[in-house]
Amino acid sequence: MNLKKPFDRITIEAGKLGGKPCIRGYRISVEDVLFYLASYRTHAELLAAFPCLEEEDLQQALAYAAANLRRRAKKLKAA
Repeated sequence: MNLKKPFDRITIEAGKLGGKPCIRGYRISVEDVLFYLASYRTHAELLAAFPCLEEEDLQQALAYAAANLRRRAKKLKAA
């Protein structure tokens, strides 16, 4: 993953899926990708089921979720 632009595949558009973070403008949210990662046995099975997704999309969805959890934990510590 490119560290200078770690979430260049994550898009947020107000009119798409209620502003949820999505993968490359598709109507596939980061939340959906996380659910799929938990549901499919392998990345290969997931990518075969969703040919528009790429391995880098999966990696960025995981990294985006982790970064958001870290940010929320910092907010809770500060409160």
